[in-house]
Amino acid sequence: MSDAAADAKTARQGWMSLLAKAPEAVFLNLWSDYGPKPDFTWLRAPEVGGVMVRGRMGGSGAPFNLGEMTVTRCSLTLAGGAVGHGYVQGRSKAKAEAAAIVDALMQTDAAGAVEAAVLRPLSQTVEATKTRRAAKAAATKVEFFTLVRGED
Repeated sequence: MSDAAADAKTARQGWMSLLAKAPEAVFLNLWSDYGPKPDFTWLRAPEVGGVMVRGRMGGSGAPFNLGEMTVTRCSLTLAGGAVGHGYVQGRSKAKAEAAAIVDALMQTDAAGAVEAAVLRPLSQTVEATKTRRAAKAAATKVEFFTLVRGED
């Protein structure tokens, strides 16, 4: 795989991850403010299902089944031929549809406008939420220490 193809793949993984995990209300609000929506044809209409979430102890141990998670997925193609996929946590068909359209648009000439209007503000909101959560957790951190008693 060439460097350009690898960079494109990494960039797509980034925006797909952001769209999948983003808070639904924030994402759909930003998407509703975006300009005219493109025409598309469904390849796979939004459908709700479940996936098995797997984990590893310490990130490198033997895999184990952690539990199931509900996801919604869909696929579509724009009039220009770009194909978009939407996989999102939960049961929101509207969020999956919007994520698929954004994915497809990011593969067209409209990518800059979509990134500026939707992805960048969404990323900033997600980062701000992470920062607030980290600060709240840090405020409850307890430091333990042991005093030497002088006895041996």
